[in-house]
Amino acid sequence: MARKAAQATPTPIRIPSLPCPFPSEINTHAAEVDAESHAWLAASHMLSGSDAIEHFQRSKIGYLAARTNPLVPRDSLRLINDWYNWLFAFDDAFCESELMGHRASAVAQALPPLLEIIDGRGRPDPSNAFEITLHEILGRISEVASSAQVDRWRTTVKEYLFAQIWEAANREVDRIPTPEDYIAMRRITGATYTCFALIDVGGGYCLEAEELHHPDVRLLSDLACDLIGWDNDMLSYAKERSNDKARHNLVTVLATHRSYSLQQALEEVSRMHEDAITAFLERREAVDQWAPLPVCRYVRGLEHWVRGHIAFSLGSARYMHAWPRDTRWPEAV
Repeated sequence: MARKAAQATPTPIRIPSLPCPFPSEINTHAAEVDAESHAWLAASHMLSGSDAIEHFQRSKIGYLAARTNPLVPRDSLRLINDWYNWLFAFDDAFCESELMGHRASAVAQALPPLLEIIDGRGRPDPSNAFEITLHEILGRISEVASSAQVDRWRTTVKEYLFAQIWEAANREVDRIPTPEDYIAMRRITGATYTCFALIDVGGGYCLEAEELHHPDVRLLSDLACDLIGWDNDMLSYAKERSNDKARHNLVTVLATHRSYSLQQALEEVSRMHEDAITAFLERREAVDQWAPLPVCRYVRGLEHWVRGHIAFSLGSARYMHAWPRDTRWPEAV
């Protein structure tokens, strides 16, 4: 009797480590602010139905705010938390939805009212929850930030919104961008700079324009933004693969254009992460030689963001539950 050929057992996916030398901290107001901000989000009507509300509650977006802003006072944490919730809700409703996210023209047509609100020239449509809450958040930021800080936030939000047209256009034709195009655009599409614009606002200090645009500070901001985007792409790949073929994900981009396997692409993202961490530490040493206190606080804020994002992602059901059960995770980060 012929023996049956042995069936190959699929090799479990191994998630590479994301080494990070920055301390892991969390704001002492994390739990109560997360609960308050989630209640605000649920009452805003930005989420469609009880399932979405429950999903966001399990995701605990407030812990992203608390880990990336561990030293800010309670009121600042609440403002930042509400902005993060707005971004996640907008991403789910517009950027990844079949109705909006796959039609560049639909996204483009939705932007003018939002842009008018951001610039302070328009009033929200009473029936549009995203316009109402965006107008509210702008008002709250304006109460605590300088005019320069508000303008900086406005600019980053507008860049983020316009970048959604690029993503929608790619989805519309089922295009996966090249690594070069993707890395350049990832800094904008992820909305990370809209969050960086609130680092000094939340901390109660103000970074001068010449400090913010100093080549050292600009490079550190770009490196931190890259790290957050790439780390997110690795850890959220399974979620994005099930929802949107992960077209806008560095893992997919590398696998497609460099003919990597999934495991090879994950390993390459990890290598890029380590290179960026090394570059960040080298440039931070240069900054330490000249930087005044506000710049040092801002750089520490970038470090909190890089480390806090990893810690949040590894503990969030939003990302972790999408991976196969036999996925192998690193012992420590």
